[in-house]
Amino acid sequence: MKLTLIKTIALSSLLTCSAAAMADQSDYKLMVIETATAPQPLEQSFNSCALNVKSKNYAQAEAICTKAIALLKDADGPKFKVRQLTSFALSNRGVARLKAHNDTAALADLYEASKLSNSSMVSHNLTRAKEELSL
Repeated sequence: MKLTLIKTIALSSLLTCSAAAMADQSDYKLMVIETATAPQPLEQSFNSCALNVKSKNYAQAEAICTKAIALLKDADGPKFKVRQLTSFALSNRGVARLKAHNDTAALADLYEASKLSNSSMVSHNLTRAKEELSL
């Protein structure tokens, strides 16, 4: 019973979770989760991914974003919110992959992210990547 209550609280937090961008309009946008609005492992993965991209630790960022995506696959929260957060995690991983010159995988992530959520931040990253890669 106690575990169910904790799970319910964590999922309720996921519902209220929001993302913010960390970049200006000319650069890529990295999405982060506001502190204490999502289950700890998810918040940690999301925010650590963005921090590692900013710190130019691209391989570490990719691995952490992949962990966040895996955590979201197991999430029982509202489907719309899980889809949106998965889109943001894919976009962050796509940016990490672009910076690491893994262009094909990066574009795959960004296209998948744009299919999952109609977010202006994700669209911005996809458009920016296509411009940078002259596509």
